[in-house]
Amino acid sequence: MEPSRIGITMGDPAGIGPEIIVKTLQEMLPEDRSRVVVIGNIDVLERASRLIGKGLIFSDSFTVDKGSIPVVHVQTAGVASIKDGQLSASAGEAAFRFVEKAAELSLDKLISVIVTAPLNKAAMHLAGHKFDGHTELLASITGAKSSYMLLAGPQLNAIHVTTHTSLANAAVTPSIQRVLDTIRIGNQHFKDMGYTNPRLAVAGLNPHCGEGGLFGSEETDRLAPAIEQAIADGIDVQGPISGDTVFYRALKGEFDLVVAQYHDQGHIPTKLIAFNETVNVSLGLPIHRTSVDHGTAFEIAWKGVANNTNMKAAIDYARRIADRQ
Repeated sequence: MEPSRIGITMGDPAGIGPEIIVKTLQEMLPEDRSRVVVIGNIDVLERASRLIGKGLIFSDSFTVDKGSIPVVHVQTAGVASIKDGQLSASAGEAAFRFVEKAAELSLDKLISVIVTAPLNKAAMHLAGHKFDGHTELLASITGAKSSYMLLAGPQLNAIHVTTHTSLANAAVTPSIQRVLDTIRIGNQHFKDMGYTNPRLAVAGLNPHCGEGGLFGSEETDRLAPAIEQAIADGIDVQGPISGDTVFYRALKGEFDLVVAQYHDQGHIPTKLIAFNETVNVSLGLPIHRTSVDHGTAFEIAWKGVANNTNMKAAIDYARRIADRQ
């Protein structure tokens, strides 16, 4: 059986996506390179290759051709006029179309996992696509009712009950069911990745987990019932555990996955520990997707200085997913 194909979306053409993709492809072994296809603009990729002085050959084809890298070329208006490192509707539209095409290929089982280079949310909004990020965009394209963001790192892993919403909303909108579903989705993913019995911990929302109701009641009203049901389901989960200690305990090896209540609660510790190696993984979708966990970095785009370590980590995680399908 042939190895599963991985589709890499090019991201915003004005950002560092093309550069980190080309650098990563250049560093790949030939057998690994043969497993990937890039979904983007072939002219932009060729320019990125020239920028870093690498003579990569791209072919506008889905078929692997010895000596060249296959590209699913997605033509969109205005790409030639996009300015390096600048926000534009043309770049937002292109980035959107690359993801849309990758989702189509994944739903048709032509690729096993999507790896996304960064898009710019403001640029995508300028193009009329009002999504808060890749996960929400892919959920809309695939018709998924719910989606979840996992940050997977070499030492810490965090799945989030809420992500791209205000802190005020994160405190009041999640239901017991959402917390329970997040626990279940995280547990199942880690089983799929080879963990026999994943050890989960649920972070509290309030200081000191509410201190018996003095600082809030969300722990007893929302988190505890979800945890109790998850335990009844046979999941190895503890909590709620105060947010100022749970990640330390996970880092020391007590837990495999922390359920964070909001975006920064999970992002800060995981990225602090391993910024370049932490991978963004979308869960709850009918397709698989990993991503770099950084933005378009317009300030350094097209200067040849972008670090591609995170892209390599995202592709490595995608390979692990693909190899377990």
